[in-house]
Amino acid sequence: MALTPTETIDPAAVQRRSVVLLSAAQLLSGIGNGATLSIGSLLAVQLSGSEAWAGSVTTVLTLAAAVAALPLAGLAERRGRRIGLVTGMLAAMIGALFVIVSATAGSFPLLLLGGALLGLGSAANLQARFAAVDLADPARRGRDLSTVVWSITIGAVAGPNLIQPGAAVGEALGLPASAGPFIFSVAGLLLAAALLLAGLRPDPLLLARRLSGTEPDGGNPGPRRRSLALGLKAARSSPMSLLALASVVAAHGIMVSVMSMTPLHLQQLVEGPMTGHGGHTMGTDALTIIGFTISLHIAGMFALSPLMGWLTDKAGRLPTIGLGYVLLIAAACVAGLGQHEPVAVTAGLVLLGLGWSAATIAGSTLLAESVPQEERVTVQGVSDTLMGAAGAVGGGFSGLLLAWLGYPGLNMAALALAAVVLAAVLLRMFRKEPAAA
Repeated sequence: MALTPTETIDPAAVQRRSVVLLSAAQLLSGIGNGATLSIGSLLAVQLSGSEAWAGSVTTVLTLAAAVAALPLAGLAERRGRRIGLVTGMLAAMIGALFVIVSATAGSFPLLLLGGALLGLGSAANLQARFAAVDLADPARRGRDLSTVVWSITIGAVAGPNLIQPGAAVGEALGLPASAGPFIFSVAGLLLAAALLLAGLRPDPLLLARRLSGTEPDGGNPGPRRRSLALGLKAARSSPMSLLALASVVAAHGIMVSVMSMTPLHLQQLVEGPMTGHGGHTMGTDALTIIGFTISLHIAGMFALSPLMGWLTDKAGRLPTIGLGYVLLIAAACVAGLGQHEPVAVTAGLVLLGLGWSAATIAGSTLLAESVPQEERVTVQGVSDTLMGAAGAVGGGFSGLLLAWLGYPGLNMAALALAAVVLAAVLLRMFRKEPAAA
């Protein structure tokens, strides 16, 4: 019998190369996310003329990421991780261009369209972490996944701090200062897409399926029905997969809800509440504090990812998820109770990022190993869909909670949700039900 291509390929070497390529692409694409998180809510207020729309960009971005997750997962299942990831990043690049045009034309609807397309890049970034474990050794799943998550740190932390340089570039090109940072976003996303398109060969997902014998003859997975209901049904095959799903979804919703309103809260601390309708331009002091705070928050999300991956592999999936939720509760307490001090708010945002990191890395690792290979991509798509939905709900309602309950009330609502999930994790640990190997 003739040798199949997989008999001449070293899966371990493909895994190492895939992790490097995915990490490099995450670094480049992170610049786009950092700029959007930093000034998206501020642009929304500027262009809409109302603080009620402050969370709109975050909402459409996360909602679009939720809607795109299953289609991108389906594309990855049919064509491989490479095509799925590149498609998401190219869509995000177009979204960044729309944001530039919206700031130039003063168009709020165009800003929302740009935010929605940027959400496809966010969906691709989420799916990249699962691509890192397609071929991973079980003993290294947490570390390989966390390496890809960590790699976004440099780009994502740089993004908010490119506000001032981006403003200078924008003005030099005759664009509004607020459009400038998204020029860097366009360049980063284009380079990330090109890198993956050229380098992610052989595709880790397709190779993993061939090695496991779950891909039909001819290398074509064939048509499959994919839906949220079917994915949830597959997730229900294991109590651990359900808990993993709940942990990553809730952590994302908590993180987005608090993070998305913090720039507006900090601006009001520095400059006082906005008055009038439109025409309010953020001062340099407010922009600097906001950029620094969001940079540290994103550093908390990604910089210690290798440590969270190591804890996931060494201490266990559930203990690391539990640690994440303890950190989320601490974040709500520090930021909410210290609402009048920018230093305390910044410290709370750092803890918020650390908690998200631990819960997401450990939860994603547990999810990837708790369902059969043939259902894995669909369940991962469902996970990202629900994460996006949670982020959209959190981003949408966070503005209302901020108006009704203030910044401390927003944080206490996040604390309550975190406490419920932590209780579920502790209960599972107390019952000593082992995770799937």
